[in-house]
Amino acid sequence: MTQDKISMPSSQSGLVRYYEEYKSKILFKPEHIILIAVIIITIEILLHTYGNSFLGL
Repeated sequence: MTQDKISMPSSQSGLVRYYEEYKSKILFKPEHIILIAVIIITIEILLHTYGNSFLGL
Protein backbone atom coordinates (compact mmCIF):
# COMPACT_ATOMS: atom_id res chain seq x y z
CA MET A 1 0.00 0.00 0.00
CA THR A 2 1.37 3.41 -0.91
CA GLN A 3 1.31 6.27 1.49
CA ASP A 4 -0.31 9.35 0.00
CA LYS A 5 1.18 12.45 1.52
CA ILE A 6 -1.38 15.15 1.89
CA SER A 7 0.15 18.58 2.15
CA MET A 8 -1.89 21.12 4.01
CA PRO A 9 -1.62 24.80 3.15
CA SER A 10 0.81 26.85 5.18
CA SER A 11 -0.77 28.65 8.09
CA GLN A 12 0.58 32.03 6.99
CA SER A 13 0.12 31.83 3.26
CA GLY A 14 -1.53 34.94 1.89
CA LEU A 15 -1.14 36.97 5.06
CA VAL A 16 0.67 40.27 5.00
CA ARG A 17 2.78 41.07 8.02
CA TYR A 18 2.76 44.66 9.20
CA TYR A 19 4.97 46.19 11.84
CA GLU A 20 3.99 45.04 15.28
CA GLU A 21 4.56 48.40 16.94
CA TYR A 22 3.43 51.47 15.03
CA LYS A 23 4.97 54.70 16.25
CA SER A 24 2.93 57.79 15.44
CA LYS A 25 4.50 61.22 15.18
CA ILE A 26 1.60 62.72 17.15
CA LEU A 27 1.17 61.29 20.63
CA PHE A 28 -1.62 62.26 23.03
CA LYS A 29 -1.83 61.37 26.68
CA PRO A 30 -5.24 60.19 27.96
CA GLU A 31 -5.45 63.34 30.09
CA HIS A 32 -5.23 65.50 26.97
CA ILE A 33 -8.12 63.66 25.32
CA ILE A 34 -10.30 64.05 28.41
CA LEU A 35 -9.41 67.75 28.66
CA ILE A 36 -10.26 68.36 24.99
CA ALA A 37 -13.59 66.55 25.41
CA VAL A 38 -14.46 68.65 28.49
CA ILE A 39 -13.59 71.87 26.64
CA ILE A 40 -15.73 70.90 23.63
CA ILE A 41 -18.68 69.96 25.86
CA THR A 42 -18.35 73.25 27.77
CA ILE A 43 -18.29 75.27 24.54
CA GLU A 44 -21.32 73.37 23.27
CA ILE A 45 -23.28 74.05 26.46
CA LEU A 46 -22.33 77.74 26.37
CA LEU A 47 -23.35 78.05 22.72
CA HIS A 48 -26.62 76.27 23.39
CA THR A 49 -27.38 78.56 26.34
CA TYR A 50 -25.99 81.92 25.18
CA GLY A 51 -25.44 81.35 21.45
CA ASN A 52 -28.31 83.50 20.23
CA SER A 53 -27.07 86.57 22.11
CA PHE A 54 -23.43 85.94 21.12
CA LEU A 55 -24.21 85.56 17.43
CA GLY A 56 -26.90 88.24 17.31
CA LEU A 57 -29.69 85.91 16.20
